[in-house]
Amino acid sequence: MWAAPTAASWERARFRPGQRVLDVGCGPGYATFDLADLVTPSGGVVAVDVSQRFVAHLDAERARRGYAHVEPHVQDLEQLAIEDASVDGAFARWVLCWVRDPEEVVRRVARALRPGGAFVVLDYCHYEALMMAPRGAATDRIIRAVTESFRQSGGNPDVGRDVPAMMQRAGLEIETLRPIVRLARPGTALWEWPWRFFENFLPGLVASGGLSADDHAAFRREWAERSRDPAAWLLTPPMVEVIGRRRA
Repeated sequence: MWAAPTAASWERARFRPGQRVLDVGCGPGYATFDLADLVTPSGGVVAVDVSQRFVAHLDAERARRGYAHVEPHVQDLEQLAIEDASVDGAFARWVLCWVRDPEEVVRRVARALRPGGAFVVLDYCHYEALMMAPRGAATDRIIRAVTESFRQSGGNPDVGRDVPAMMQRAGLEIETLRPIVRLARPGTALWEWPWRFFENFLPGLVASGGLSADDHAAFRREWAERSRDPAAWLLTPPMVEVIGRRRA
């Protein structure tokens, strides 16, 4: 769903073959292998995530594909231990919104960049602006509950607002600032993107007491109704693309 805007960001950052790039919060490797194809075996990707399970999956897939130029590592991003001035670029998508100290992550990534290297961040800047039309009370409650869960876990669903200032304090020059918002309609792959997230995330929110079972059920009914409505649409949570470059 996000391959095109992500690839455009990498192009603006001048990621290219032969570079060594850091995938910050790589998860199971959704972007890692695209980065590996971009930098080619003449370069490399350092893929870092706190989840042992995600990194194990990525490593197995790396071995299956024969991608020797991908280096998976399990690390807490707030304790990121990458050699200073060792990578040409770095990328983080929907990562800083989840960590307790995103500024520390930005500082550590900035130190890892070689002079002239770029850090590309794609993250939410106003998550609660996620919008369903026609408007539904159940969906509104879900959006509020999910947004609050970010904050309760120590994250910030609006972190994109603060990233440019964080980068500046870390010694990076802000090269690009761009909004990213997309509109989805029923029956499209983009419409399924938030639904898959909600289906995976909301049961845990109910179990933790952050959402009632009745509200969850009402939301599922409301989503099914909108999915049958050809006039319905959804605005994805607004994101911002920030590209900061280390001074040469």
